[in-house]
Formats: sequence, C-alpha cells, structure tokens
Amino acid sequence: MTLLKIKGVRKTFTNGEIEEEILKGINLSLKEGEVTAMVGASGSGKSTLLTIAAGLQPTSDGQVIFEGENMSIMSSEEVRKVRASKFGFVFQFAYLVPFLTVEEQLQLMLDVSETKLKKQEQKNEVNRILKLVGMDHRKMAYPSSLSGGERQRVAIARAIIHKPKVLFADEPTASLDSKKSEEVMLLIRDLTKTLNITTLMVTHDEEMLVYTDRIIKMSDGVILQDVI
Repeated sequence: MTLLKIKGVRKTFTNGEIEEEILKGINLSLKEGEVTAMVGASGSGKSTLLTIAAGLQPTSDGQVIFEGENMSIMSSEEVRKVRASKFGFVFQFAYLVPFLTVEEQLQLMLDVSETKLKKQEQKNEVNRILKLVGMDHRKMAYPSSLSGGERQRVAIARAIIHKPKVLFADEPTASLDSKKSEEVMLLIRDLTKTLNITTLMVTHDEEMLVYTDRIIKMSDGVILQDVI
C-alpha cells in the first residue's frame, strides 16, 4: 500500500538576488514494507527531498501526502504531531543523550512522542524493541561505553520505539566500518519488513544498496533513474 506521496514538489532557495531551484518537480510514491535508497552527488537534492518528505522543511510548491492527508497545508503544530507520532529518524551519528542509559533513551522517546503507555507497558515495550535490535543485554549501559555500531542500533531502536509508519535514514552507515555498516543495513531492512514500515534513506555508500528494494538516482534536482 502506498503510504507517502510526493507530488510535483519544488524547492527554491534565495541567496541575495540569486534564486536557486534545488528540487524541480519531484513525483514519488513510497510503499509499506520497502526500503528506498536515494543516491546522487552532493547538491543533487536528495537530502532536501528527504527533509521535505519528513516535514522538516516546507515545499516551495507541490504536495507531500501522508496517509491521504496533505502535509503541505497543515499548520506547523499539525506537522510536528505527525513527525512525533508517525515518523522515526536515524542520522549519520546516533546523537544519544550522554547521561541516559540505553533503556532511558527509549523511555524518553516514548514520552516525547506522547504515547499513552503506562509505566509497566513502557518498560515491556522498551525490552521488546531492545531485544529486536540485539541490544537488550546493554540496556543499563551509557553511550560512552558503546561501540559505534551499538550506538547506531540504539538510535534505530529509539527511532522505532513509538511504532512509526515511516523511517527516515540520512547516511545511517557513514560513520561505521564496512562490517558494522552491513549489520546496520541488515537490521534496517529486517525491521522494515517485520514491522511493515516505509523506509526512505539517503546514502553515498553504493555497497549498501544491495539491502534495499528500490534505488532512486538524483541529479540537479530531478530523478534520473528509479530502479525497483
């Protein structure tokens, strides 16, 4: 089922008297249970498209349709609520809170996303997700004692703890070695299938594309190639 649609999206930035069109009428539909990777040179527009799809910045023109609702005409508060409850985010670096344990990182996310779980339900859900990502044995550890791969696993757990419909991943393996990168990509792929979510990812690492269902190649603000 199509979950997220991008229709005729354009994005223009103005620098003084110079106007630059970063996205030039992008059309894209994303389905549940699929990992879609966007590739292209720096400046191709892939990161801009990711942030627009995620409601992190507005379009200059066009629509972002999520679950049949046009996010482009929502208020900033309405978009924030969608992001908090329906979207999950994984970045190049884990950005874990240094003074919180692994368990507390996930509990904090549940609080921020305004889930209505009771304390024991929260604890059960945290344990379930940590086991799913292979980090249940480290739930009392602090970020400083984790390896890079472990920190990224916790970041992924934090991104899915509130049961989002879409996972946005911006260069999720860029700070990892090849072995850890493969492990993280396998985890993202497996979680996408197991939880039937939609994953949209930006990456420069072409070796990670074997773990995706679809590859979108961008250049100069347009989609050059869309391979399923």
